[in-house]
Amino acid sequence: MTTGGAPRAGAARRPSGPALRAALPAAFLAGLLATACGASGSAGSSGTRSPSGPSPSTASPEELCTRVVAHWSREVLDSTAYGDYQSMGLSNGQYEILRAVVDAARTAKKHQGADAADELIDREAGRACADRYRSGGPTEGPWQ
Repeated sequence: MTTGGAPRAGAARRPSGPALRAALPAAFLAGLLATACGASGSAGSSGTRSPSGPSPSTASPEELCTRVVAHWSREVLDSTAYGDYQSMGLSNGQYEILRAVVDAARTAKKHQGADAADELIDREAGRACADRYRSGGPTEGPWQ
C-alpha cells in the first residue's frame, strides 16, 4: 500500500501524460518491426519458415501500391489540396498515380456521383499500379 499518494519503494513508475504519448509510438514501432522482421527470441519464433509458405498478409508491390493509392485518393478526393507524398508513405511515382486518379475521380463524382468516383478510384489505382510494377518495380531511383 501507499501512503499520501507516494509510490511504493522499488515500484516502477508508469509514464503518463506527455511521457506516455512519447513512449507509445516508439513502443508500437519496435513491436511492429519485431513482428514484421520475425525477430529472434520473440514468442513462438523458431527462426525457420513454416512449410506452408509465406504469411497470408504478404502482398505484392502492385497490391500495396493499389491499396495505398486508393486509400489516399479517397482521403483527398474532397480536398482542394494534396498532402506531402512522403508523409503519405508514397513514392514519387505512386504520388503521380494518386494525382491522376484523384483528378479523374473528381470529374466522375461531379458528373456521375460518389459511387462512380469510388469505383473509378479502385479501377484506376489498380490499373496504374499494375502498369507501374509490371516489370518488377521502378528502376529510376529510390523515390521513382
